[in-house]
Amino acid sequence: MNIDEIIKNSLTENKFIYCIFTTPRVKSQYKKITVRPIAIKDREYLQLEKFTETKAFHENLDYEVALDVLLNMVNEYRNINLFTTDADYQILVSKKGSIKITRSEPVKKLKKEEHNKKKQYLISENQPCDFLIILGIMNKDGKVYTKKYDKFKQINKFLEIVDDSLAGKSIKDGFTIIDFGCGKAYLTFALYYYFNDIKRIKVNITGLDLKEEVIEFCNETAKKLNYENLNFVYGDISDFEYKNKVNMIVTLHACDTATDAALVKAIAWDCDIILSVPCCQHELFNKIENENLNPMLKHGLIKERMSSLITDSLRGLFLETKGYKVQLMEFISMEHTPKNILIRAVKSNKNTESAEIEYEKFKKYWNLNNLFIENYYETIINP
Repeated sequence: MNIDEIIKNSLTENKFIYCIFTTPRVKSQYKKITVRPIAIKDREYLQLEKFTETKAFHENLDYEVALDVLLNMVNEYRNINLFTTDADYQILVSKKGSIKITRSEPVKKLKKEEHNKKKQYLISENQPCDFLIILGIMNKDGKVYTKKYDKFKQINKFLEIVDDSLAGKSIKDGFTIIDFGCGKAYLTFALYYYFNDIKRIKVNITGLDLKEEVIEFCNETAKKLNYENLNFVYGDISDFEYKNKVNMIVTLHACDTATDAALVKAIAWDCDIILSVPCCQHELFNKIENENLNPMLKHGLIKERMSSLITDSLRGLFLETKGYKVQLMEFISMEHTPKNILIRAVKSNKNTESAEIEYEKFKKYWNLNNLFIENYYETIINP
């Protein structure tokens, strides 16, 4: 095995501990470079510490980028000491370019320096999780793939919100969840795992989507995982009917008024909990009017963003008029997607009179009428 393969394997198999590059082959401003793994905000990096005669410089790199950098450095230094969990390697390169690799027993243990306190997730990192493995988010040893780390955090963030939403509630076997627009169903599988494996509650979960190939894949995956009472069906939100009690509705990135249709269904079914992350929103763009705000609304980009925020605010108020306690909260960081607002609505017994007044005032302020969510609600409640 050559040095490139040794370095590549140590990184991809999570065996890399520490590396030192010394004695540059050609004149270089850096006399020595050390490399070590660190964790910053729950994300893993390799930190390069580069030494000149008088100073040290630090650079943090993603693992994938770091691999190419390290392989290039192999050609720039004559003395390399690599420490891994399997073995230690000393690589000596002669002036003529011949390479000598000496292998010995490992003397160091893997210890990642954390620049931020490690976050405790509901689904732990480095702990094998069946659905995350089969969906390609972690390997069989529980190591989360670098490219999938944001998805791993998103799943845990979602489960934290679910866990918080259930606080103080008595949840029994048979708890029923409908996931409208489930897509590839990362979060649907996460919900099943959370209830069955973490909370030890038997749930019934149905995922709905308009892509037949996605539904087929999800059903096959559920079967491979032996996830009983988890099924996926093809269909449109507005046409979907469910005869039994539905306790929770989840709708993530249902386009435009499909989100409104899902919210109305949840209200009609008297759902206890609604979790919705809206997607693209077009209905209000050509409807909102306010003469005092024309300096802003005349710009298409500003108007688009405002119409999106107004839409979600309106949805929150509408849910309050139907007896729900509503929070609009950040789902995931804006750096990953602008579609990061989650509407959480929990059924309550509070008086709705003030919410109804506020809702009407808000509509009047923006000169809004003939809204889809209101019309669809009337169609469902008074067919």
